[in-house]
Amino acid sequence: MHQQRLDTLVVARLRSPVAPPANRLSSMAEALDQTQQEGPQPGGDESEVEPRAEVEPDAGHEPEHELEPEVAARRDAALAQIRKFGDPVLKTKARRVERFDEALRDEARHMGMLMDDALGIGLAATQVGVLHRLLVYRVQSGAPLAALANPMIEWSSRDEEIAEEGCLSLPLVHTEVERPVHVRVRAQDEYGEPIVIEASGLEARVIQHEMDHLDGILILDRTPRDQRKVAMRTLRDWQEQQRSR
Repeated sequence: MHQQRLDTLVVARLRSPVAPPANRLSSMAEALDQTQQEGPQPGGDESEVEPRAEVEPDAGHEPEHELEPEVAARRDAALAQIRKFGDPVLKTKARRVERFDEALRDEARHMGMLMDDALGIGLAATQVGVLHRLLVYRVQSGAPLAALANPMIEWSSRDEEIAEEGCLSLPLVHTEVERPVHVRVRAQDEYGEPIVIEASGLEARVIQHEMDHLDGILILDRTPRDQRKVAMRTLRDWQEQQRSR
């Protein structure tokens, strides 16, 4: 078991459409695996390493450096559309996607744009109030948007890793979550075509995080008890601040 902290990566991403299905996800997984294998070694020079991203940068914390006004405005507008802690939909299990039509593809594109504007790297349909088993993610800036419908974990490694996660639906909360390092996921793309994703590291963590959302599970449900108490106090304080505005 390894332990690491996923530091916030604030990147102004360009909006990009959902990519066509042909081999796009397997190619992305291979590229990500190669990137992860070439990542920082213990004791290495971290100044030369590209910063890592949280699973989802938190919704109530300002980025470490000031954003361009237009980027900040888009971020605020996107976060306003994402359901927050206390909304019952976040604890509701999503339903299987049965129709793969243009409406579903529009939904995936819309989720991708919200995710990008919010400076996140993953988003589940339940976070925008839609009870579809659909998630989108993009773990590297410029990569194609990945859309997974009806995802199921077919296999997960015994090797697990603890990392700090944030969530767009849980403002100001960062908590440690232990997850398998490697997973194989069977799903359908936005056209209904069957796909298999073999993911490792950050990609595997993002997929697992978003799949939890589809089952009504939050990182609060997976964190150690002491961290959960701190997170709950943080969320209550945030809710009080929102009510006083």
